[in-house]
Amino acid sequence: MKQVLVAVVAGGALVLTGTPALAAPTLGPYGYGAVRLGMSAKRAAATGAVVRKNFAGEGTCSGWDFKAHPTGRNSVGLYISKKWGVVVISAPKGVRTPRGIGIGSTMKQVEKAYPGVKRPRDGDPYAVVPGNPKARYSFGASANGRIEQLLLIHLNQDCVS
Repeated sequence: MKQVLVAVVAGGALVLTGTPALAAPTLGPYGYGAVRLGMSAKRAAATGAVVRKNFAGEGTCSGWDFKAHPTGRNSVGLYISKKWGVVVISAPKGVRTPRGIGIGSTMKQVEKAYPGVKRPRDGDPYAVVPGNPKARYSFGASANGRIEQLLLIHLNQDCVS
């Protein structure tokens, strides 16, 4: 069944009927939802979307989770650097890049979506984020080539290697 969006002017008021599709949040090119790369811990917390998992006083970076997507005890959903702000965002399950890559995608799909993907000898494959040359996607793949972890990483960061 096809949904139709109809606008009607009635008594000076615009009335919309129908059910437009809601766009699902994507990871990138500058962040996820209201949380953006480079955003300070204070600004990230002010979005109401994240909660701190450890304290900034524990080092150069603090670990946080998205309230809507809590992670396990020994993991975090994002890292915030004291110097650089939000520098690493981990894709929650079901979230995809603008080119459709997410947890469960294959490396073959990654290479088709991001033809310039690099495969370092020691480390996860990565690609420059289209639309943001100051960021990259890191694709943590299993032995069978399925993406198990997808990260959006600012090139200026001091939280992960």
